[in-house]
Amino acid sequence: LLAGSLPDDAGAYPIFAQQNYKDPREATGKLACANCHLASKQIDVRLPHEVLPDTIFKTYIDIPCKYEKRKQPLASGEKGALNVGAIAVMPEGWKLAPKDRLPKPIKKEMKGLAWAPYSKEHPEIVVAGPVPGSKYSRMTLPVLVPDPSKDTNNPFGKYSFFYGGNRGRGQVYPEGNNSNNNQYFANAAGTVTAIDGLKVTIQKADGSSSVVECGAGADIVVEVGEVVKNGEPITTNPNVGGFGQEEKE
Repeated sequence: LLAGSLPDDAGAYPIFAQQNYKDPREATGKLACANCHLASKQIDVRLPHEVLPDTIFKTYIDIPCKYEKRKQPLASGEKGALNVGAIAVMPEGWKLAPKDRLPKPIKKEMKGLAWAPYSKEHPEIVVAGPVPGSKYSRMTLPVLVPDPSKDTNNPFGKYSFFYGGNRGRGQVYPEGNNSNNNQYFANAAGTVTAIDGLKVTIQKADGSSSVVECGAGADIVVEVGEVVKNGEPITTNPNVGGFGQEEKE
């Protein structure tokens, strides 16, 4: 689970999942983030095995990547650094630790990271990001444990928590259209007859032509006169990021 302080600028981070999914965890267990971030990448989550009522514990979410070296295409086509984001789905009654109860050492570990409730209906789900991966490859989440003497819905026992972590831009926007952080492929077999900026024209055997319009910043690897197969890559794959999730108890 993820919990943390809520700086005033937390609302400045748009979270697509919040806008499109009332509940980000599907019946299959898959988190909604995976619908837009198609590549799979590992995350590592650590938290205590046992906690006491009405106390605060830390969760560490590691989202590894060579952030100083890896670059991704921005919407403009320029290359930029990778951001990271995370989500934690906790049982009902478990919450972000209030700012006024956070010990100074935890605040220091968080490095100003802003966690926010997923929605008013789901305060037990929290999100953070996008934030620079070079600074927040490890995210610290402080969680407030329920008090069973006051919350009868959370007796002593074992609980499951679900975490997701992402680095880099997604391949699909929530509306269903593709971002430019994708590899592009020939949409027909034939000969490349023209490359006009980001448009690649392929002449098919019957003499008709098909055009592939690549996204901004695409690195086209075919040349005019080259014969391609249907489905063959005509650009490099610019995606160096991906999404991962873990379940913990």
